[in-house]
Amino acid sequence: MANILHIANGDHTAEILKNTTLEGDIIVWRELLCEGPTCNEVGSDEFWKKRYDFFENELNVARIEYFDKTIKEILKLTDVPKQTEIVLWFEFDLFCQVNLMALCSFILQNFKKEVTYSLVCTGYVKGKDRLQSLSDFLPSEYPELYKKRVTLSKVNLEFADSCWQAYVENDIEKLKEFNFKNRKFMYLQAAMHQHLKRFPTENGLNEIQQKIIEIIASEALTEKEIIQKLLIWQHTETVYGFGDLQYIEALKKLQEYYTIKDSKYSVTTKATKLLTIE
Repeated sequence: MANILHIANGDHTAEILKNTTLEGDIIVWRELLCEGPTCNEVGSDEFWKKRYDFFENELNVARIEYFDKTIKEILKLTDVPKQTEIVLWFEFDLFCQVNLMALCSFILQNFKKEVTYSLVCTGYVKGKDRLQSLSDFLPSEYPELYKKRVTLSKVNLEFADSCWQAYVENDIEKLKEFNFKNRKFMYLQAAMHQHLKRFPTENGLNEIQQKIIEIIASEALTEKEIIQKLLIWQHTETVYGFGDLQYIEALKKLQEYYTIKDSKYSVTTKATKLLTIE
């Protein structure tokens, strides 16, 4: 019987997997490559250096913590025994799709003919009014998700790698022209369309920054309340898939557009003028 190695998109998915009847070991992909610097070769010295610096300087994550929680997990993929099936567990949103591209690129570098690769990627479910994440499924439903997994060939991994290279280059015109459509990666195109909205518009702000200012302008709110409104907006109108951390960081970078009094945020004159122009 082949060994099975599950690669979970995060700790929450890993915990659910542990409570299923599925056999196999679990690796957790603990990265957020939708934020911070990247480079073409995932896992290279340059890649780790950039990610080390980003986590340490921007997110206050110590290097040893990043090494233990992220690098050590990823490096397990370089020493996979023969007759192993590697199963990738990811979701439809931008956060997950960027990580998925990078993971496929890394797997391609360490590709072994004796290993099989497959993908479980949740999203559309018949009868549901919104796209489903892995946390929307019970542990008892995971075996059915596993049965519906799609096989990833070397050609499929090469396609994902080409998508990763386009993402790393991050040229808006090239991204608009690049064809991310693929039946094995059915949510990638929509995720990249969402990514394009992170580029600045004519007023110098991207979609997320614009939304933050609009929320603050609507009423005096605390940071927690602003983040809650952003998460609601995200779930109903976007496929960003971000957590509190990404939105808190985005809020911090807009300090010229708001003031804080008694923990409540209010827009500045600069923000008011910008909204008037809009």
